[in-house]
Amino acid sequence: MKARIFWALGAMMFFQFFVWGCWYVTMGAYINELGFNGVQFGWAYSTTALGAIFAPLVVGIIADRYFEGQKILGFLHIVGGIILYVVTFITSPQAFFWIMLLYTICYMPTLAIANAVAFNQMDDPKSEFPKVRVFGTIGWIISGLTILLLTKTLGYNIEPTSLPFKVGAVISILLGLYCFSLPRTPPKGKSTEVSIKSLLGLDAWDLMKDRSFAVMIIGSLLICIPLTFYYNSTNLFLNEEGIEGAAGIMTMGQMSEIIFLLLMPLFFKRLGVKKMILIGVLAWILRYILFAYGNSEELIFMYYTAIILHGVCFDFFFVTGQIYVEHKAPERLRSSAQGLITIATYGIGMFIGSMVQGHVQGAQEIVDASNEITGHNWTNIWIFPAILAAIVFVVFAIFFKDEKIVEAV
Repeated sequence: MKARIFWALGAMMFFQFFVWGCWYVTMGAYINELGFNGVQFGWAYSTTALGAIFAPLVVGIIADRYFEGQKILGFLHIVGGIILYVVTFITSPQAFFWIMLLYTICYMPTLAIANAVAFNQMDDPKSEFPKVRVFGTIGWIISGLTILLLTKTLGYNIEPTSLPFKVGAVISILLGLYCFSLPRTPPKGKSTEVSIKSLLGLDAWDLMKDRSFAVMIIGSLLICIPLTFYYNSTNLFLNEEGIEGAAGIMTMGQMSEIIFLLLMPLFFKRLGVKKMILIGVLAWILRYILFAYGNSEELIFMYYTAIILHGVCFDFFFVTGQIYVEHKAPERLRSSAQGLITIATYGIGMFIGSMVQGHVQGAQEIVDASNEITGHNWTNIWIFPAILAAIVFVVFAIFFKDEKIVEAV
């Protein structure tokens, strides 16, 4: 791959995740400021999961068959950016849900399409793609640091405002225009028959007869419930605790994710799949205990530690799970198997998680005499996902059979 193409794809990945990081991290603080209760909070965040469920259909039925990849990518980012900007004028929880759902239906398919555009230009995807994909994680980190910089520059906390959404919207539109300059990616599936069953990963359903594979899929779905608490609630939690620049501080999680991702081949050789999964789940339990019993003064190191644990939490569970599924599935079913775990986690798991998180957060609201939400009982909120993660730990410890898959890394 030529250097010019490498940097062009790197820029695409950078801004792809910069856009997501702008609004997703701070949305909780923003809609809390709008007065959304816990249930409405959960529905707002569920739009990402619903968008993930629609994404394979958009990619498989439309993008892969009728349009060049870079063009559909540009179109979706431009339309999505316009919709994201419109969201900033919405204050009704019901209207917010529907407009955000339209946005995520535009955005979530771009994750797969951006990968397809990158793969199409690569001679050796196994060695070249990670180098391009890491720009996406860097983009997410820089989005958080940008919000921190704007907060310091403007002299007030912008996280509970619509400004991060507006920044994301403008960058999305600019990214969309940029995408039309990317190398041509012709549609791959124009002459192939579309199977909804295959697009949703249901062709791989027979693999569920294997107990360990079934435990991996079901466990991945279940762990997404405590995962959602971190993604949806942490920024609001840190803001209510009086932590300045919460979005910027949270980027420490993505920094640790890069480090542990690079170290994963070593861990695979030393630990194997089961131990890595169990360590990942233990990290989730520890993270929520640290959040529950730390504070923003002498115990603030507990908050920082909980955030930094994101590398272990995410890489040791989700990346390990994806590699395991790739190894376990026959070659003809690998795409369907990856589709199955993606729908189970980012779709169904995150949707259920958003609903559960919203109800738990709503039950722990602190209200004043005028019924305005003034805070939350965060200790009780964080203990709940810690218990859920402990249940997943027991399930994996008892029912999952370890396998050596060093050659898959």
